[in-house]
Amino acid sequence: MEIAYGVAKGLLYLHEECTTQIIHCDIKPQNILLDDNYNARISDFGLAKLLMTNQSKTHTAIRGTKGYVAPEWFRNMAITTKVDVYCFGVVLLEIICCRRSVDMDNDYEETAILMDWVYDCYREGLLEAILDHKVDALDYEMKLEETVMIALWCIQEDPSLRPTMRKVVQMLEGVVEVHVPPCPSPYNKSA
Repeated sequence: MEIAYGVAKGLLYLHEECTTQIIHCDIKPQNILLDDNYNARISDFGLAKLLMTNQSKTHTAIRGTKGYVAPEWFRNMAITTKVDVYCFGVVLLEIICCRRSVDMDNDYEETAILMDWVYDCYREGLLEAILDHKVDALDYEMKLEETVMIALWCIQEDPSLRPTMRKVVQMLEGVVEVHVPPCPSPYNKSA
């Protein structure tokens, strides 16, 4: 989970601590590098958007990678730092579950879309089902349910419901309480 925490801290820096606010627009595993000490480093700023000092949102053409693109890109809505929060939530679920966000080779249709499947497991109290027991991806100190809840907050379809990266970092640190998230998509057939 140190990698996820490092990515969260990196996004917090880009969103709130840089002189110029930066929206990365393409957070995905391929754009997360590890240094010699296995610290996460965000890379590939080719799709990034820089915001002016007085600007908190922008309009632009769709950017990002299938499986990580926030819903507002498809609705011609203004783009904010919340698109990176969404991408981070998807990556966090991938880290927890040790699988891709979209797996069309999966034999079971109900598990093909990671976000929907994880929410269903969370709602039904079956979080053990999301773990790949062949891989020791999670240390024993990690609170599975709480981390899944953080990810579910990040992937809310409505960007106004997503936390800021500052709040995500605080939730990962255990400084801020993680409340029960609503269904990420109001159109989720199983919700």
